[in-house]
Amino acid sequence: MHRPIDDSGHGTGDGGAPGPVPPPYRPHPVPPADTTGPWTASGDGVPDPGRVDPRVLGALLARHGWRRRGGAAGRYGRWTPPGAGQGSGGTSLLVPDSLAFPDCEDLIGEALTALARSGAPSAREVLTGLAVPSDEIRWWREVPTGPAGTVPWPVQERFRSAARGILLAGALAVRGRAGYHGSRRRAAARAALEPVVVGTDPGGRVLTAFLPVPPGRPVAVRLYHALHAAREAVDYRRATGGMEAFDSAVGAGVSRELTEALVALVRGTEGARIALEWAPAAGVPEGCAARPEPVEFSPGDLPALREASARYLTDEPSVPVRITGAVVRLRRSGPRGGGTVRLRVLAGAEVGHVRVALDEEAYRTAGHAHLVGLPIRVVGRLESRGGFRRLTGPSGVVPVQVDEAERDRLMKSLQGTAEDAAFLDEECGPEERR
Repeated sequence: MHRPIDDSGHGTGDGGAPGPVPPPYRPHPVPPADTTGPWTASGDGVPDPGRVDPRVLGALLARHGWRRRGGAAGRYGRWTPPGAGQGSGGTSLLVPDSLAFPDCEDLIGEALTALARSGAPSAREVLTGLAVPSDEIRWWREVPTGPAGTVPWPVQERFRSAARGILLAGALAVRGRAGYHGSRRRAAARAALEPVVVGTDPGGRVLTAFLPVPPGRPVAVRLYHALHAAREAVDYRRATGGMEAFDSAVGAGVSRELTEALVALVRGTEGARIALEWAPAAGVPEGCAARPEPVEFSPGDLPALREASARYLTDEPSVPVRITGAVVRLRRSGPRGGGTVRLRVLAGAEVGHVRVALDEEAYRTAGHAHLVGLPIRVVGRLESRGGFRRLTGPSGVVPVQVDEAERDRLMKSLQGTAEDAAFLDEECGPEERR
């Protein structure tokens, strides 16, 4: 398991579990001593049997392909892993149906120990679902195989990147509905995905994300509505030729970011599916199906998705804002006249940096503020072209007075101006840098 939320897609963590099965590579934070969650005091990755609801354990086993094969009705069931035959002598778990009998806790403990020692991916996923109640999002892709049924590394990387884009689109939609988010809200959206852990199957065709119910459920719910709305909009486009359904789908959370991620998921495959399953311990969220059907996309859907992506990019309007920001870069062609400044946004817009072209007087004001370590305030419109990184029609440029401690903090932070310039060159193309 590993987390794909960072830009590299290769994040790992530490920790270990008995036997060959590691815990999630970025472990969920260990809760305080008074927690009611199913954690052990030793932190060995195996949940405390006394805090595991056997009904939740049974639901997770069934979800991940384990089969119940008999057992005393109303008392316990015997579960075998995916692929095990009726008469096979492999691993099996004896799981009570409830906590009504004296030996129930012992049986749960034995079952959890067997899961921890099992090498099956499904066993790791069951333990992850028990450690912290999590909604699960699962992706499947039908792709050509390599030697021995494996998936080539570049194909797997594209898979992870597409899944990461879908999660990010859901987190962005939680923070605001828009056809195109650009650079807006990205810091908050990425922070919301920090607790997510991800596991893959050995063949590289299936990817599962575990979203802890607090705080990840809003993202899962938004993706539930957005994916179904995107599917319906694609069907409408293919049936009628109209794009109106994509316009109304924005209210459900569909955006350029989501359609681009879906294009990346489907491109080069014979088809892809996305399924959501709710945490058994947390119940079904309001307005959602208890057992959502997987949403499927095929290569035939790509033209409609690409058309919607371009439509969202051009139709999203600019936004009037009043931004307070620290000047991190100034540029003009000569010793006099106007120029361009780059601001690190402190307040007024959910973006990290913006660029604004100023006349000579406003440029001089920005330069003086930069020298003395003061931010400036400017009114304008955050332009959608370029990803909401440019402020147009600026007016009212004035320095903002701050106390000495805040000024010292700003002065120290502005020592990284060279790094900001490098960031600009990496983030923006030649057209945006002009």
